[in-house]
Order: sequence, then structure tokens, then C-alpha cells
Amino acid sequence: MTATGTVGLSSEARNLHWLLSNLVEEVPGILSVAVVSSDGLLLLSSDDSRNTAAREARGAKRTGPRGSAADLATVVSGIGSLTVGASKLMDFGPVKHTMVAMDEGSLFVMSISDGSLLGVHGSADCDMSVVAYHMALFVGRAGHVLTPELRSELRQSLESESTGSPR
Repeated sequence: MTATGTVGLSSEARNLHWLLSNLVEEVPGILSVAVVSSDGLLLLSSDDSRNTAAREARGAKRTGPRGSAADLATVVSGIGSLTVGASKLMDFGPVKHTMVAMDEGSLFVMSISDGSLLGVHGSADCDMSVVAYHMALFVGRAGHVLTPELRSELRQSLESESTGSPR
């Protein structure tokens, strides 16, 4: 079954939407997810009606930082940039993942490909190892298909959704 927001998208884009929806629906404690391009632009987000309904059904109170996928994308991009800078300074090779544990939640950032990042906002009681494992599965499945053409298609799709114009 095709989600409303995926009509008119390529099969690769629909598959990424499905992978993201599956991540949000199947992993306990995930509140919000964002895929961000290397230049900090939001490509894919868990902020759609199906995912919101699934989170509410599990009793999740918040859907992300201030409830906005754009806010999560900004934070993920900033953390990604900071850790890449630290990695270069320390000459330890590329950054694979970053985890930030806070009193009332967690933030996970994982490299996908070509500088793209997967960011997950988790609840305070999420199992960090389970979230990290499922993020790694997502990255393994999405990394090879996240081509420049697909990133462009995803950006255009988000832009048309935000302006209300047809694709």
C-alpha cells in the first residue's frame, strides 16, 4: 500500500519512505527521525500522518524537538558537522555514529553516505543499543540507493509538500 505522501515518487524514494516508516513504527522509543543531506537540508522525515498516528498510539508525547522535523534536521546537521570537524582534527577517520543521552531523551546521528545523515530523537526510556542497531540496518539498506538524483527528488518532494503544490 502506498502512503499518500509517496504518490508520484520513484520506487527508490517510496522504498526509503517505507524504511523510515518501518523504523519509526517498529522500534520502541523512537519519537522522530530525519534524513539530512550533506548540506543540511531535510530529505526525509517521520513527520507524516501515518507515523504521527503510530507514535500517538504508543503513547509518545512529543514527536521531536519542538515537534518539528526541520528543527531535528538542524540539530542533526550541526552535530554531524561538529563531529566531522573533531574527527579531522584528531585524525581518527570518518565518524560512524554519535549518541547524546539527555535526562529526558536521546539523540542519535549516524552517517549514511556522501555526508548524508540519519538522525533519531528517542525517548528517555528507549534502549539505545536497539535504536542504534535498527539505525545501522536502515543505513545499510538506504546508503547505496541515496544517490544525488534521489536526494534531489526527495528535496523536491518535501518542498512541494510544504508549499502545497503538486509534484
